[in-house]
Amino acid sequence: MSNYARLPVTFERGEGAWLWDEHGRRYLDALSGVAVCGLGHAHPAVTQAICDQANQLVHTSNLYSIKHQQRLAEELTALSRMQNSFFCNSGAEANEAALKIARLVGHARGIGIPTIVVTENSFHGRTLATLTATGNLKIQQGFEPLMPGFIRVPYNDVAALRALAKSDQNIVAVLLEPIQGESGVNIPDDDYLNQVRAICDTHDWLMMLDEVQTGMGRTGRWFAFQHHGIQPDVMTLAKGLGNGVPIGACLASGVAAAAFTPGSHGSTFGGNPLACRAALAVVDTIRRHDLVKRAAYLGNRILTTLQRELAGCGHVKAVRGKGLMIGVELDRPCATLVKQALEHGVLINVTAEKVIRLLPPLILTDAEADQISDAVSRLVTGFTH
Repeated sequence: MSNYARLPVTFERGEGAWLWDEHGRRYLDALSGVAVCGLGHAHPAVTQAICDQANQLVHTSNLYSIKHQQRLAEELTALSRMQNSFFCNSGAEANEAALKIARLVGHARGIGIPTIVVTENSFHGRTLATLTATGNLKIQQGFEPLMPGFIRVPYNDVAALRALAKSDQNIVAVLLEPIQGESGVNIPDDDYLNQVRAICDTHDWLMMLDEVQTGMGRTGRWFAFQHHGIQPDVMTLAKGLGNGVPIGACLASGVAAAAFTPGSHGSTFGGNPLACRAALAVVDTIRRHDLVKRAAYLGNRILTTLQRELAGCGHVKAVRGKGLMIGVELDRPCATLVKQALEHGVLINVTAEKVIRLLPPLILTDAEADQISDAVSRLVTGFTH
């Protein structure tokens, strides 16, 4: 089906931060499969884990205990200080689980129409519920009627959230991204998440954070909320969790952690031995090589270079980022830069029409980080369309 406007390249193999196409040409990957391959391509620890597990057991279903699933839940809850984990296959599914938890909690409190606050310009997935939660009319177009039970406020607007608390008694949760990725690497004020946490505490709302893109070390902490010294009630993960093996997770604490009971939600493939073994290898590798700290260093290195090199470029509106999640916003649409970068052997992404988004792997060398900075700087300074 015609879902994708694909670029004219087919990759055949990868190693670290590099990919090779069918003609043997090499490309530096500054996108990581859209924040998925945080350990780069064909990482030996993940490869070994997948091969070993495929030789032993791939799938049994959640009718039975799964050792690696239990281990992964213990690892993630320890890292995040959450209580329980539910495993699925994608970020959209993880967010679906979060939305269902919020509704269950609301109904348990006697709220007939549990309402979830979401934000403008957000992205939470493409299922009908997560599509409704997403703040992008273009993505929603043609899929109406959207689901009820959502209220939208501007991102990074604490006053709008406080005003809702006075006018709507059906609110049970707030769902937002710590940093908005798809809409252009939008970083909120330093105290935004802290104020949202305080509002949720005051009104007994669940604070639900979509860390599908920001999680697993990308922003220079294991999870982006850890920059702010707070704890969410629900957090969702996917993308970098399996380094390319499909897996998602919804973690919860407190009343949210007890919302699901047998039969209330499930997944055929979710948390199977193969996916969890791969994710365990990811967690272990990030920890052993201190890649969370490395992401913070590399991100600052790239960001500082881009800000310096593009300081006098009139068509650059902003260069922003946290860890290895970086955006260069121009004053005009710049999607053509993706193909230009491809021709120069670098993989980038343009989102929200005007923002170059960089999501390179956490295993970059300093030289590769500098190569990305130099390539993007040259592309942007030479951009005239």
